[in-house]
Amino acid sequence: MSHSTEGELALSGVYALTPDDNLLPRLLALVESALAGGVRWVQYRNKMAPPSLRRIEASALLKVCNAHGAKLIINDDVWLAVEIGAHGAHVGRDDLPGGSLETARNALGPNRILGVSCYDDLARAEVAVEAGADYIAFGSLFPSVSKPQATRASLEVIREAKRRFSVPVVGIGGITTQNARQVFEAGADMIAVLSDLFDAMDIRKQAEKFHQLFKEHRS
Repeated sequence: MSHSTEGELALSGVYALTPDDNLLPRLLALVESALAGGVRWVQYRNKMAPPSLRRIEASALLKVCNAHGAKLIINDDVWLAVEIGAHGAHVGRDDLPGGSLETARNALGPNRILGVSCYDDLARAEVAVEAGADYIAFGSLFPSVSKPQATRASLEVIREAKRRFSVPVVGIGGITTQNARQVFEAGADMIAVLSDLFDAMDIRKQAEKFHQLFKEHRS
């Protein structure tokens, strides 16, 4: 069951995960470049920043995303997402202290998106879908620069998730313009990218490359 309203942007394509950057102007410039290249989904993720800075960064990013007709999802902080009016939240295994996925779903309400990290675990995905997740994410599909210790998941998990569940499936972890096609071919609706997008010399051009791979897969 999807909770996003009719006529919403489809949960598909390129999903940009923001780098940890405590310098707001630089962070906004990076994201602006990705949006200019066609990115319409952004996940604000900053594990290092104190709560006050996270609020400032997330609020500023929301303005930028809204200006581009893009959606902002907040990583691991449902309450921040609700407070600033972001389009949704993404939660991992340890992001709901004392709470459940149902708590997150209820807090977000019917019109915000709930995304859930499922690693390589289809049983967790089943729980997430039953709790009302709007998308489920699997990975790390490849060795990840930003999360070298991450659980590894195979492309077969993506295929199986697509067979079993009706919600969009996201592939994450070490995805590059070289291997993105494999992830789409395995059935992923979206690819979450960080390093290969934001470390590029020309972020806009790199976003366009990812977007083109998605369009080729779709057609």
